[in-house]
Amino acid sequence: MSQRLLTKSRFKQALECPNKLFYTKKKEYANQKLEDPFLEALAQGGFQVEELARLHYPEGILIDDNDWNYDLLAAQTEELLQRENVVIFEAAFKTENLFIRTDILVKRGNNVQLIEVKAKSFDPADENLLVGKKGRLVSGWKPYLFDVAFQRYVIQKCHPEWKIKSYLMLADKSKKAPIEGLNQLFRINKTAGNRTGITKKVNSLEEIGGSVLGKINIDTILDEIEAGKHLCYENLNLEQSIKIFSEHYTADKFFNAPVSYSNCKGCEFRATEEELAEGKKSGFRECWTGQMGWSENEFTEFVIWDIWNLHYKKGPKLFKEDKFFFRDLNEDDLGVKPEAGKISSSERQWIQVEKTRSDDPGPYILKEALKQEMQSWKFPLNFIDFETSATALPFNKGRRPYEQVAFQFSHHTVDEAGIIKHESEYINFEPGKFPNFEFVRELKKALSKNSGSIFRYAPHENTILNAIYQQLEESDEPDKKELQEFIKHITQSKKSATEKWNGDRNMIDLFQVVKDYYYSPHMGGSNSIKAVLPAVLNSSELLQQKYSQSIGEIGLTSKNFNREHVWLQVEEGKLVNPYKMLPPLFADWDEEQIEESVSGLTGIADGGAALTAYGKLQYTDMPEEERLAIKQSLLKYCELDTLAMVMIWEYFREVVEYNISL
Repeated sequence: MSQRLLTKSRFKQALECPNKLFYTKKKEYANQKLEDPFLEALAQGGFQVEELARLHYPEGILIDDNDWNYDLLAAQTEELLQRENVVIFEAAFKTENLFIRTDILVKRGNNVQLIEVKAKSFDPADENLLVGKKGRLVSGWKPYLFDVAFQRYVIQKCHPEWKIKSYLMLADKSKKAPIEGLNQLFRINKTAGNRTGITKKVNSLEEIGGSVLGKINIDTILDEIEAGKHLCYENLNLEQSIKIFSEHYTADKFFNAPVSYSNCKGCEFRATEEELAEGKKSGFRECWTGQMGWSENEFTEFVIWDIWNLHYKKGPKLFKEDKFFFRDLNEDDLGVKPEAGKISSSERQWIQVEKTRSDDPGPYILKEALKQEMQSWKFPLNFIDFETSATALPFNKGRRPYEQVAFQFSHHTVDEAGIIKHESEYINFEPGKFPNFEFVRELKKALSKNSGSIFRYAPHENTILNAIYQQLEESDEPDKKELQEFIKHITQSKKSATEKWNGDRNMIDLFQVVKDYYYSPHMGGSNSIKAVLPAVLNSSELLQQKYSQSIGEIGLTSKNFNREHVWLQVEEGKLVNPYKMLPPLFADWDEEQIEESVSGLTGIADGGAALTAYGKLQYTDMPEEERLAIKQSLLKYCELDTLAMVMIWEYFREVVEYNISL
């Protein structure tokens, strides 16, 4: 059995909740965070940024393999440290029951640089990036700062003679990519379950003309953490936290930290009904059974963190009052405040609670207010959806880390007679091409064919067009003023923008329409389109009858599905979410073809997978057959997004026009 040593990942986990130390890495416990590390790493760009960071230190020596042989790794490190000057990647340090590995360690005699590499971005001009104006650590950076503090603590224990300077190396938003295809030079490969699952297509910074990474010295903050100015866990300082966490983890002893609203709400050690049936254990259940005496029945009840958008102050307050279940609540608990002509946030929460506990599956709709809103809409209606990407390492020359790339849109129209058309679409899948300006030109061409209302779902499309507006401002595009005017015409400026506007044809947010006028218990605590679509389909026999037929039979045009495709199917008496009807990627390929594919993808049914797929399309050596298969899958996914918006509109029209009973 491998040694139970407190590593930096275990330490970070303990800062979230020390009880997690008991459940982590035990196969018998369900863990909802165990996702595909290949897709996760690709999306976050962590592996890529780490490889680029290593190019800053060409003399660096990587300590590789033997991941779980802590003694060997530490011995290999100490052997290299005998040199007066050395740079080590993945240096390992072990003392007592503590073990860490550093991203980059630079040793010059007894002067040492500890460099932690992260795929997060920073603006060098931001004076309050890590520490707020009131002197407290910025919450989003806390885990990273405590992580490096833990590393420094362990290293200093091993080498008290060293003078250590500590840094974060991050994506610098003030820097631009020096070459085309920077991102594509660092490829996550299919076996990216470990820290070195990457194929590097470049060997020096000179080859690429520079970097988009920058370093921040964090010594002052780490000194304050060690001195106890910033406490780690409850009222414990760094050393006290390390001591108590390591003692419990090494002995495999349950910490028994009290349950809390914030910790338990996001706990990953929950088990689904299917996992419980398979014999998996639930750490979440064990905590609540042990501390609160919950029975099996109570774990099947709806609890306060199931409530949509429950305020971060309101939730903990109810928790402290022992009001855990929907059945415990009254209107005053949620501070219900009505708003004229719309469902307020607090009303929406109360409606969710009431309908859930009375087992009422029917929707709640403000019909008259919704009707009034819909009467202001101008035909033909236009429904649009974008697919975008933002990566730490840019795809294109001259672009900054995490700069938005808009590579695809879908566009449905509905005329006054209710005729639905998949009107237009755009996708860029050409490697090395920055698509944003062509994207806006194509969108302008599509939306200029009529003067009807335009719909988006959520703020994303508005945010992206605002970003492209700024990109155009910095560009030399000959038609940039024309394109900027078009963007202003269909958007509203961001709240933080110095230049303010609200376009004559500003997009209508269907997400906001849903929030203002409609709630269905089928949505639970979510208003995402993937929750709203099944909800409206469950409420409408008209839509069920219509979409149970092939698109050819109902006269629905499509640019990506054949006439025989059926959007709605019933399995075991339940409607299947249309998103689950999207065909798998490479559906017609044999096993050998799939095995030899470059992308490693299996399907595209959410925005994260679409982002990943776009990154794959930037690989210049991908076979054309595979490139086209991914393109087709992206087109199908995006088409469903705008068709889903149409279906929601159809349901709303049915409700207000035919005055159906709810």
